[in-house]
Amino acid sequence: MRKSFGTVLNCIDGRTQIPVINWIKENFNVEYVDLITEPGIDKIVSEGNPFYSSRLKDKINISVKAHKSKIIGLVGHYDCAANPVDAEVHYRQIEEATNLIKNWNFSVDTIVGLWVDEFWEVHVVSLYKRI
Repeated sequence: MRKSFGTVLNCIDGRTQIPVINWIKENFNVEYVDLITEPGIDKIVSEGNPFYSSRLKDKINISVKAHKSKIIGLVGHYDCAANPVDAEVHYRQIEEATNLIKNWNFSVDTIVGLWVDEFWEVHVVSLYKRI
């Protein structure tokens, strides 16, 4: 029996992991969440650096192909040590990053950009659904 998976690009900050995993599982009806972590990942992806982009694409590809993941999430969060900017900058980076991920053309149904606030609650910043 094949289990359902989602894929999340998240910061390494441990405070964000469980809230995001639970949110993805509840909102996209998946059993497991593959995590790809880098410090300040919303900034990293939004900048479009070819080196980081290539590495991240390779990791996402493993999750999508091996686990048949149908959702990719990208997370920014409050109090990020690696990306210490205000929430508005994070929101813009999350939007830019999810748009870039969309243009990587993975065969997934949904790409969602998420913000984790100071109460460790998860909020949708951007959402792309395949038509």
